Parts: sequence; C-alpha cells; structure tokens
Amino acid sequence: MTLQTSAPDEILHVDTPRARPGRSTAGRIVLGMPYWLLTTALAILFLYPLIWTAVSSVQGRAGTSQPSGWGLGNYIALANYQAGIWVYLGNSLFVSLLTVVLTLFVSLLGGYAFARFRFPGKNVLFLTTLAILMVPYATLLIPLYVLLNSVGLSNSLVGVAIVLTMFQLPFSMFMMRISFESIPRELDEAALVDGSSTWTALWRVLLPAVKPGLVTVGLFAFLAAWNDFMAPLILITDTNRMTLPLAVSNLRVQVQGVIDYGATEAGVVVLALPCILLFLVLQRHYVRGFMSGAFKG
Repeated sequence: MTLQTSAPDEILHVDTPRARPGRSTAGRIVLGMPYWLLTTALAILFLYPLIWTAVSSVQGRAGTSQPSGWGLGNYIALANYQAGIWVYLGNSLFVSLLTVVLTLFVSLLGGYAFARFRFPGKNVLFLTTLAILMVPYATLLIPLYVLLNSVGLSNSLVGVAIVLTMFQLPFSMFMMRISFESIPRELDEAALVDGSSTWTALWRVLLPAVKPGLVTVGLFAFLAAWNDFMAPLILITDTNRMTLPLAVSNLRVQVQGVIDYGATEAGVVVLALPCILLFLVLQRHYVRGFMSGAFKG
C-alpha cells in the first residue's frame, strides 16, 4: 500500500509582524493631558465642599460645641439634641425605606403594564403620570396635608412616605417602562407558552432582567426621601417624629439667632455618609440601569 501526500500548490508566506507606526507613550500622555486636567478639576470642584465640611465638623471654632482644638464636640451636640440623633435617624430610615418599597412596588407593576399590555387610555394615563413633574413641588404640599388630615395620616411618617412616593412615580414609572421595553418579548411569551401565568412570567423571568432598573429607581427614591426637607417640614408637627434633615435645620439656629455651624456641619456629614456609601456600592447597577433603555433587543 502506497501512501501519497499531496503538497499544496502554493506556499503561503507569512511575514513576521512588524511594529506598526503609532504614537509613543509620551505622545499619548500629552494628548490626554486636557482630559485628565478637566476631570481632575471637576473632581476637586465636587469633592472640596464635602471634604471642607468633614474637616470643619471636627475642627475647633468659637461659638460652636467644639470651641478649640480638634474633637467630636459637634457630633456630641448633634447626638444629644432634643430626642437624640438615633430617634431622628430611625425616623429618616423608616421614611426612606418605606418610600423605596412603595416606589419599587408601584413602578414595577406600572412599568410592566405600560410596556407589555394594551388598554384604553394607556398613553393618556402615562402622560398624566409624567405631568406630575410639571407641577411645582411646594404648591401641592398644603392640599396634600389637608387630604392626609382627612384620612388620619397627618403628622405621620407613613403619610410623609406616601407623599414622597407620589413625587417619585413619574421618573420611576418612566424608568421601569423603558427597562421592560428593552427586554425581548420572546422571553415572557416563551414563559406563557410553557404554561406560566402573567405573574409568574413577571417574577421569575422578567424581574431578574430589569434588576438594574430597579436598583436605579430604588437608589433615587432613597436619596430623595433621605434628604427631603420640605415634606417633613409641612406634614410633621411632633418634634419626636422629625426626620434628620428637619432636626439638623432646627439645631442650626440656637439662642438669639446664633447659628451653630459646627453642629450643622456634623449633621451634614451624617446625612451624606449613607448616600455616598450606598451610591458607591450600587454604582455598577446604577449605570447599567440608565443604559438599559439605550438599546432594545
């Protein structure tokens, strides 16, 4: 038996790779200098007030709870103000978490309905929800106070959370609608063909896919509720039910109108820390949530 091997008619010549002409490292650094200078300047511009406030909250200053040297006198004054900082922190946390839960629940179901179902008045209802953004925030608080008083929710943290949820719904509903619309309909249609109900398709198939949008909505709702001052000012009359921003504002002005800057700066630091930490932890999901509606499958 004779084995024959066929040689290729042509021999492919492969040239050794050569260095392609391009910019040197020094050239790239020079060209990137304007970008780095601009971003560094913007970072300093945004971080400087926070750093200055944090330093001033422990720095001695005449007329404050820390008159000289460095220490935690301003934080001690904040902690011992009236009912105590833990009461006001608990009130703010309760209002913020309840606002997040209500906002996520309503916007999830509403966004799902607007994105997947057809019903009479769909677009009108959606535009009506978005129209809340065009109404000045402060002008609705007095009518809302009268309404909450009629249903027994005046001077209530639950009432504050409901009001804050209402003002979060336009953005949240829009965000969840585009999140659902970015998911191919074939996913939930396949689940329905396999025998799943509409609710099962939502909770088991679509909910994991819109997780970035939910994180974005929840983060915005928490930040808005945690830092809101106007709604608790109008709706809360009991000092033991004040949220932390309202308590810090009351602490700011002391006897004869003298402003306690040290305690105020300590309160600002306490208010800012949860927001900064939460944003850093959820930053990746937050960016993906904003990009979820950029491309549709």
